[in-house]
This record gives sequence, C-alpha cells and structure tokens, in this order.
Amino acid sequence: MESVYESALVIELTQRGIRCERQVITEILYKGRKVGEARIDLLVGGCLIVELKAVDSLLAIHKAQMLSYLKALSRPLGLLINFKVEVLRQGIQRIIRSSEI
Repeated sequence: MESVYESALVIELTQRGIRCERQVITEILYKGRKVGEARIDLLVGGCLIVELKAVDSLLAIHKAQMLSYLKALSRPLGLLINFKVEVLRQGIQRIIRSSEI
C-alpha cells in the first residue's frame, strides 16, 4: 500500500506546485567508500526527506532508517508518515538529525 500512498501524495504535492522527487537513490558511504545504496520515498522541495509507511506502529528501526537517510543526504529534517492510523496527524513523526550524527 505504501506505493499507492506515495503516488497519491505526489499528486497532491504537484497540484499545489510543490516540487518532489520519487524513489531517490542515494549512496551509502562508510569511511568515504560506497558500501551500498538506499532508496528514499520522497524528496520534497529538494530538502525534506519523506519516508512513507503503512504499519501498525512506527518502530525504532524506522527512525534509524530516517536518520541514516538524513546523514547520507546531509539534511537536518525528515518526516516519517504512517498511513495505518485513524487520523493521519497521529501518524506523522518529525525526525531531526542532531549535529553529532
């Protein structure tokens, strides 16, 4: 279901004139060397990372995943959005990367 929510969100953002990119591939580096790739659900306005979920509850691993994305793209802020909630507002979690990470 996450891909369906992603498509709908892209339509909503685009209709509002907000630039967004889907399934952005980013390199994962370790000690300056590429060790893999990650695929970010949405990059909004070139600066906000948005990761979409449709799970019973957001877990620590989801937050860790977002923090990894923030570090890989040198971004300070991301949103985890879980669509499997009664009220969408309850499923939105803001993740901030501290300067130590």
